[in-house]
Amino acid sequence: MTELSCFKAYDIRGELGVELNEDIAYRIGRAYALYLKPKRVVIGGDIRLTTKALKLAFSDGLRDEGVDVFDIGMTGTEEIYFATKNLAMCGGVEVTASHNPMNYNGMKLVREDSKPISGDTGLNAIKALAESLPWKDNGATKQVSPRGQYQKISNLDAYVEHLLTYITPSNITPLKLVVNSGNGAAGHVVDALEIAFNKFNIPIEFIKVHHDADGNFPNGIPNPLLIENREDTAKAVREHGADMGIAWDGDFDRCFLFDETGEFIEGYYIVGLLAEAFLKKDTSGNSRRQKIIYDPRLTWNTEQIIKENNGEAIMSKTGHAFIKERMREEDAVYGGEMSAHHYFRDFAYCDSGMIPWLLVAELLSVKKQALSEMVKNRIAAFPSSGEINSKLENPKLAIERVLNHYSEQAVDIDYTDGIGLAFNTVNDSGSFEWRFNLRSSNTEPVVRLNVESKGNIALMQEKTNELLELLRK
Repeated sequence: MTELSCFKAYDIRGELGVELNEDIAYRIGRAYALYLKPKRVVIGGDIRLTTKALKLAFSDGLRDEGVDVFDIGMTGTEEIYFATKNLAMCGGVEVTASHNPMNYNGMKLVREDSKPISGDTGLNAIKALAESLPWKDNGATKQVSPRGQYQKISNLDAYVEHLLTYITPSNITPLKLVVNSGNGAAGHVVDALEIAFNKFNIPIEFIKVHHDADGNFPNGIPNPLLIENREDTAKAVREHGADMGIAWDGDFDRCFLFDETGEFIEGYYIVGLLAEAFLKKDTSGNSRRQKIIYDPRLTWNTEQIIKENNGEAIMSKTGHAFIKERMREEDAVYGGEMSAHHYFRDFAYCDSGMIPWLLVAELLSVKKQALSEMVKNRIAAFPSSGEINSKLENPKLAIERVLNHYSEQAVDIDYTDGIGLAFNTVNDSGSFEWRFNLRSSNTEPVVRLNVESKGNIALMQEKTNELLELLRK
């Protein structure tokens, strides 16, 4: 039995021809069907050149176990999340490698109601079945009768209609937005939204950059987290005098925002903006406070905004499976991670890269403020380092070294995800608060550091340098 190395903690991802091919996709499809025993599954895929073949191979595996397959074509991951719930499917599959290199592809799997399937909620069991090939009998492949049906359908109109429920169209004032799809899957949704905006007289004008879907990625793999991938969006914002820039990764489950000067806005501060948007929108008249989920890497800005807007702040371990599970448990209206993943209760508790910018566009209109104005005070109040990755030989030992060094000085230690330590540093100039979070990667020998302070950028920078020196010792 050969181990399938394409199975990761939360999804399937592998190098083409080495870790993933059509035969492996078939095996995973058949294993998914054996494990979940679904009747109907919806499938879609990104724009990568190998996606269509892998999607059909996966579908064949499903169909050979008697599952009916509904193919919604070229999609972003969130379109599968929405379709699974909206069409009352037993499960959903997106074939995508998101922002991974050209020679990679993968899959994201959900079950009914778009509940995530990760390592401890079924992915490891699917992996074991795909490796052991229980449908083989003395080399012959068992056939299930009747074989499942395959049908192409569209769910785009219903998806776009749902997206528009997050805003009040009459609130929107004229806006010019730069949208950079990175030649990924987002462009077709932008086009559909543009048609809907015209229909409802929503005065938003799009400036489209790298808009056409192209699996050759002529402008590079769409990953706006990389600094070198941001300039095209920033430049277009400045050239066109736009109110905001939006860029997506390949399967557009994450969006990244730029203010009207072309400045990239760290995802941490977007979490605060969206928390505020939801809490201000709550007109239910219910005395119960709306709950907001957030990750432990950077927290103070988010916590303060939630408190000021009468919400309830709930910290969760980082990662989509943990956030989604906690959101369902708490019935939270919104959950946000600084990595640009944003989750919504009315979107089957799943993440979306389209809903966030719609909400921010409405905030721009209602508050009548530039985006830079909205975030500059928050950045000044809680300056942060952003996530800094260090590749180390022994991450566990490095984290222990940092904990031993700082634990006695800390006024609070949190172990929700890695270690989170907060401090109240007193010197001749007064009292200064700062904190950091340090956590290991699930998939590589890397530790991730985030540092923030209360209103003191010099202290934040000093402590960041101090921590990095100790970490990399």
